Amino acid sequence: MVEKPDHLVPHTVDECDRCGRSLKSVEATDVRCRQVIDIPPLKLEVTEHRAETKECPGCGCCNVADFPEEAKTSVQYGSHIKALLVYLNQYQLLPYDRTCELVKDLFSQTISQGTLSNWNKDCFRNLESPEEQNRQALLASEVVHFDETGLRSEGKLHWLHAASTEQFTYYGLHAKRGKEAMDALGILENYTGCAVHDHWKSYFKFSCDHSLCNTHHLRELTYLTEQDGLDWADKLMKLLLEAKGLCEATSENCLAKDSAELASIDLRYDAILAEGFAQDIPPPTKTGKKNRGRPKQSKVKNLLDRLRDFKTQVLAFLTHPLIPFDNNQGERDIRMAKLKQKISGCFRGAEGGHIFARIRGYVSTLRKNGQNILEGIESAFTSTPILPHCVLTAE
Repeated sequence: MVEKPDHLVPHTVDECDRCGRSLKSVEATDVRCRQVIDIPPLKLEVTEHRAETKECPGCGCCNVADFPEEAKTSVQYGSHIKALLVYLNQYQLLPYDRTCELVKDLFSQTISQGTLSNWNKDCFRNLESPEEQNRQALLASEVVHFDETGLRSEGKLHWLHAASTEQFTYYGLHAKRGKEAMDALGILENYTGCAVHDHWKSYFKFSCDHSLCNTHHLRELTYLTEQDGLDWADKLMKLLLEAKGLCEATSENCLAKDSAELASIDLRYDAILAEGFAQDIPPPTKTGKKNRGRPKQSKVKNLLDRLRDFKTQVLAFLTHPLIPFDNNQGERDIRMAKLKQKISGCFRGAEGGHIFARIRGYVSTLRKNGQNILEGIESAFTSTPILPHCVLTAE
């Protein structure tokens, strides 16, 4: 219960329940309270701005008062309703038609899908500077997670690329998945920290440090253990989980480079891979018609080669306190794109995907830093968009 309710509704005792005597003039000896929390009736309010015109009695100059920034034309919508609809459409993923239906049901006001689209475009333009500040904050981070997922735009497959940390999120939509798209994102080509990702080869074309997602490795090793009965896969899976537990048990979240535990894991890792290579590996299969081209290796051989050739990247989490065991952060930040596509299907216009990426990156950064998303979107319509303190200090 709140101390100061907005409304008080008294319920009086007018007569005695036993004898029927009037009690209107008798003072109450006690008051019991119950509170009902609800929203007030929803309606759009209209604020009329009136600018005076005065003629100077001395020189005859006609002086007109200035209208505020939010009243640019004779009639317009305010920042509150704009922010609410952009929030529902871009963050809560409510489709255009259902967002407009909601406005009609709640406020008895008709707003077209074109109007909502224009508000999204305005928000997109006003968030250009915050997006760049967010990108610079990521470039200054020691460890950044990267991931990408397919997203349809204009009837064709595009790729939503994500770069993120626990505090920042940056999205970019591109027609390609590889290096060309990553260059357009403008992060990896200038990044000097450690990039955490899956084993998509395009990431290794950049000179920063790399760390591979071991959750992906555990999935593959689990399959080989359960489906193919490979003993080495089971041993390596247990070793990785043991190493993860050792790191989590330390105050630094990693092992010292001269520790006996690290040396033991290193030796056992090599021994398990040697055991895997020594076992019978299915022969490579021919690819293409008429047996042309290089024979395709089995999945077992591909995994063994990867774990051997990228051992440093697989075990990077052991010696760096900020490098995680997996890329769960990147996968969480990219997951909402699938939900968006499931609800709305695709982006019909060329701008829709880019608008979605920029606004989602902004609101995701706000959410990660505990700031009100609706207030953040509204600030993009009224003044300089608000930014978390960590973004401002990272510049």
